[in-house]
Amino acid sequence: MNYTLHQLKIFYNVAHYQSITKASEAMHLTQPAVSIQLKNFQDQFSIPLTEVVGRRLYITDFGREIAEAAESIIHQVEAINYKTHAFEGEIAGRLTISTASTAKYVMPYFLTDFMEANPGVDLVMDVTNKSRVVESLEENAVDFAMVSVLPEHLKVNRVELMQNKLYLVTGSRRKLPANYSKADIFRKQPLLFREPGSATRMAMETFMNKYNYENPKRIELTSNEALKQALIAGLGYSIMPLIGIKNALGNGDLEIIPVRGLPMITHWNLIWLKSKNLSPTAAAYLEFVQREKDRIIQEHFGWFEKY
Repeated sequence: MNYTLHQLKIFYNVAHYQSITKASEAMHLTQPAVSIQLKNFQDQFSIPLTEVVGRRLYITDFGREIAEAAESIIHQVEAINYKTHAFEGEIAGRLTISTASTAKYVMPYFLTDFMEANPGVDLVMDVTNKSRVVESLEENAVDFAMVSVLPEHLKVNRVELMQNKLYLVTGSRRKLPANYSKADIFRKQPLLFREPGSATRMAMETFMNKYNYENPKRIELTSNEALKQALIAGLGYSIMPLIGIKNALGNGDLEIIPVRGLPMITHWNLIWLKSKNLSPTAAAYLEFVQREKDRIIQEHFGWFEKY
């Protein structure tokens, strides 16, 4: 057999995602490139690694065994690279972070300088909703999580980073009837919500419950980006984090509607389990955040002040 480390990585990702498309996206490769290397890898085995049933890709039992071996080999190679960097006096290792979907507009700014200063660090960042972020933390699958609402059932340490402001917004093309009050927006106009488990949805429902607003015209979308585009198109109203709509506000696609009780203000927090023994890489990153957070906020998020 004469397979390469590159082929092992490709097959591991195909097995992990059970999709050539998703594997190619994760590895920043084209689908044809992944398909060709997957075929070359398969040609070295007499037993099928995958099978296609009803246009869906499945990993065979033998394929799962090979994927487990591939994962072990990949980790061992990574360990060699990390040890090489460590002997050269550099910080090296894997840094894993799970963030709420809105935090994707924030988290990269708290990573860039650290990653540039430490090329031996490999970053894995999962962007999902709040429920899944907390699950990842609870399962000890990540070093850190970034959330705006702290999980009450977990004992965590935290570094408070920056404000998270939520406003009522709509598309600039949508106009209220002249006889409408602000309260009528929440009672009579279509309202756009994130999916259950989202911190943004939780905040919106908390606000509506506080003022006893009930609205039968609910539209649910599963990402902030989709929700923002729906607002720009004039589909309705929503309470959204300011951090994700800067450009849309600046170019006039969205507008903030002043309402009693808004903005709701929370804070983004970098959190980790109190019981977790941080790796040297994670400990170095934590020290970086604690030292540099004020500078990063001032440099990149000073525009928050005008809202």
